[in-house]
Amino acid sequence: MQKLVFGLMSVFCIGFTSFSQTKSIEKGTYISASKGQKIKLNLLDDNKYELVFYSGEYEIKGDSLLFKNQQKTADVFELTYSKDKSIKSKKVKIKFIDAYYSFYLGTQTGTQDVEYQKIKIDYNINPDQTDVTVEIERSDFIYLVYEGYDGAGSVAKYALPKDINDVAVKYTPDLMGDLKISGYFDSKTNELTLGEKAGKNPLVFRSEKEASTSVSNSKIMPLESLVIPNWTYPGKEPLIQDDFGSEVVVDTTVYPPLSQEDVPAKVDFKLKIENNLKEAIAMTKKVPGKYLVVYSNAKNIAVKEEFETFIKDQEIQVGYNFYDGYRPELDRYNFYLASKDDKKWLKNNTIEDDPTIVILDGEGRILAKAKATLESKGYQFSYVDQVCKDLDRNVAVYAFYKVISDKKSTDASLITAFNKVSALELPYSYDTQYTVAENENSGDFKIDFPKLDKKEVSQRWYNLVAAHQKDVKPNMYLVETILKEIKNIGFTKQLFKEEKVLNDADFLAIDYVIKHAAVIETERQAFNTNTDEIHAVGNISSEISKAFYSENYYSEFTGEKIGKQDQKKVASVYKKLIANGNGTFNSYKSYLNYLKSVSATSEIDSDYLKEFDPFFTQFLSLENGNAFEQLDKLLESMDAGSEGYHDSWISFKETCSYMCNESAWSVVVKPEHANFLKNAINWSEYSLVINKNNPYYLDTLAQLYYLDGQKEKAIKTQEQALKYVEAVDELSLADMKEVLEKMQNGTY
Repeated sequence: MQKLVFGLMSVFCIGFTSFSQTKSIEKGTYISASKGQKIKLNLLDDNKYELVFYSGEYEIKGDSLLFKNQQKTADVFELTYSKDKSIKSKKVKIKFIDAYYSFYLGTQTGTQDVEYQKIKIDYNINPDQTDVTVEIERSDFIYLVYEGYDGAGSVAKYALPKDINDVAVKYTPDLMGDLKISGYFDSKTNELTLGEKAGKNPLVFRSEKEASTSVSNSKIMPLESLVIPNWTYPGKEPLIQDDFGSEVVVDTTVYPPLSQEDVPAKVDFKLKIENNLKEAIAMTKKVPGKYLVVYSNAKNIAVKEEFETFIKDQEIQVGYNFYDGYRPELDRYNFYLASKDDKKWLKNNTIEDDPTIVILDGEGRILAKAKATLESKGYQFSYVDQVCKDLDRNVAVYAFYKVISDKKSTDASLITAFNKVSALELPYSYDTQYTVAENENSGDFKIDFPKLDKKEVSQRWYNLVAAHQKDVKPNMYLVETILKEIKNIGFTKQLFKEEKVLNDADFLAIDYVIKHAAVIETERQAFNTNTDEIHAVGNISSEISKAFYSENYYSEFTGEKIGKQDQKKVASVYKKLIANGNGTFNSYKSYLNYLKSVSATSEIDSDYLKEFDPFFTQFLSLENGNAFEQLDKLLESMDAGSEGYHDSWISFKETCSYMCNESAWSVVVKPEHANFLKNAINWSEYSLVINKNNPYYLDTLAQLYYLDGQKEKAIKTQEQALKYVEAVDELSLADMKEVLEKMQNGTY
């Protein structure tokens, strides 16, 4: 997120005509942070005033003064978290305060797709309603979106701590759109307020001498923040400009507002500035993942003051991240001001620009350069900014390059190298044009990436996987890398911008995972919750199934066909999962869907039915007990993030009954499936236990009975089907009547 505090710009210096006068107001400087941006109000002599904003740069051209607009920020939300350890709910309440705008709420678990819902007030139900509360399943991240009338979406991504029960969300509109030059002074709080006393969104100022306490309030920062033109997501309704907020509200549950006691105190964060470059590099090396920003501006005689001002501001901005205590992973940069003693170092590294910013890693390796001032680039020194992500990518790729290039690299170092590259953050799912460039520019920062030999990388990976086939215990870092690679979000995509069809190395890697699936299932929770690292290893059956969506593989970027899956190898993988006792309901279902997709007609064939019957026997058969109790147990046993997971019992029931009827119907319409007749009757009878009196399912069962020689039973069943035809289309109704007539006259 681009921060709001930049350089000093005086906006107004005119007669102060509308400020209410009291004997308590003194001349001097007042500071406001109530709009998420530092604003100074200077009350001067002769009844003059200045409003001073930290907001941008200016340029003088002839007799014109041009102000440069900063990049628009998407950080328009203010969040407050609340937690109650006595509450053990799997739900989290999200309260939108003053929800007059066009808001969307997205949820994401791990690296799954983001699921959005629109937040709306239903004025027909409650014309006085101002807030909206929704209840969501606990997830890893939430996405908050404000959609403007132009279709642009301000998207902010936030981590959702696991112990949080409630989140309050307040949207802060454009500052200048609300500014009104009038105000009053509150003698009780010593606060100066611009705006009407009873109005919304006032600017609150305090004396500069007393402002430190108010500026230090905790602020929850988003992990990522973007402004996206024409923002959308799958299934989103078209933008309607004339009736924003008029649709049905998502949820109108009311709960008490969060108390101030629930807001954690802010950490008093300070940066440590070293006296020389050697010590600065050494200090940076002590903390993994940290970078050193070296600043040189020899032409500026006030560079020291410039640097000190920047550091103070940076301390405030970074400190906002620590709402629940210091977290080193959010403190990514050290800073150092180059001196005369560093001239030789600058020259040896051909750093000739002035001013210049150079970013180093803990080894002193130069990662990035920019001809710019700290003030102009300060907003990019955040752990959520693209610069930080590109630096992480550079370090990971460089470390990978060193390991791969070294023929003596150890097995452990190879696994670590592949894993770290695979773990690099991928872009938002809706950002389909994103590519990982070999030589990326982040703004004005130039970051060079090492060149890699794809053939050499592929061979080292194959050798690594082959060497671990006899492992007695799984290496969880290798497992995580394998799962990312077979899902096309691993090192191949990160390093070479390529999507691929699974190859021999991938199938060998899958064998490794299947072999250790039982142990992986017992260890993955501890692996995923390692407090010092971030991992997301899911259910093995579901993870593998995600790699086999269909016979043909299509690019998510271009939509073009990339290649064709090896049907025999894919089927072999599913059979191994089932044989090893790892065939979950969803993996079995994925296997059946795959068989259907690769059949000659993309319909159910005999190969499908051969696999469907053991699936039915294991998971659905009435011989296992009460059908509804069995479905309950199945649904409860599924991982929320697994492939094909249903968050609704009704939809799960519908899916199971539909699968059974679909398979049974194929026996009715395809004579070559006649040897499955007895099985099909069982499937059809089950579908009607779960979905009673469904006319289509009754029609299927009636025709199966007739084919089996149970003619009287068939006629009664078909007659029953015709009793429940309210929702049946005319063509199907005519077919059902014709079938009954033929059954009755013996011409079926």
